[in-house]
Amino acid sequence: MATPNPSTLAPNTRSILKNTGSATINRTGIGLSTMILIKVGTEPVGAVQSLSINETRNVQMIDEVGTDGHIDSAPNQSTQIEGSCERIRFDRLRITEAFSRGFLHVKSQRIPFDIEIIDQFNGAIGSGSEVVTIIENVWIKSISYNIQAGNWIISDTMQWTAETIYSRIGDGEQPAAQGGERGIPLQYNQYELAADVGKRRGSMDAPGLITAAFYAS
Repeated sequence: MATPNPSTLAPNTRSILKNTGSATINRTGIGLSTMILIKVGTEPVGAVQSLSINETRNVQMIDEVGTDGHIDSAPNQSTQIEGSCERIRFDRLRITEAFSRGFLHVKSQRIPFDIEIIDQFNGAIGSGSEVVTIIENVWIKSISYNIQAGNWIISDTMQWTAETIYSRIGDGEQPAAQGGERGIPLQYNQYELAADVGKRRGSMDAPGLITAAFYAS
């Protein structure tokens, strides 16, 4: 990755305006949905209109008698991974079939499945530069659709929840958090890294929490 010339950066934010190499060149630096491929196993999921992912975790603030203000804080629950997907009913596939499942209704699911999201913005599939996100052990919570006289096109919406989520560069164990094109120096922690690439379910059960520290990239 070439070091950006200061003249190609926005003066206040240092956002990259042009790439620099042997010559200054124009570029597109915005993440686009056209770069995203959604797969279940080896099968791509087509006709997807939107895919949303929500990761939430409660954090408990700790107070004490005699002090005005929080004296500490910590998560008090595991992270919840939930989301939804809207898909046009296309190629005679309902949404469960498009996700490679052999049923149509929520009550029928017995085995969870994995969703793979490949972001090709940094490189094509197989290049080792693509960002691969795995949503693991997905359970369908709801499926809904409308059949209308005023809009003939049928779309299915699926709400889901999952056990865990992680991201990697390519098929390896390299973390997806790299500091971007600007090479922003990141604060790493070994257990945060392990959780982010899927080696651990989370980072809060690792030893030495009271002395935990970051190290620079």
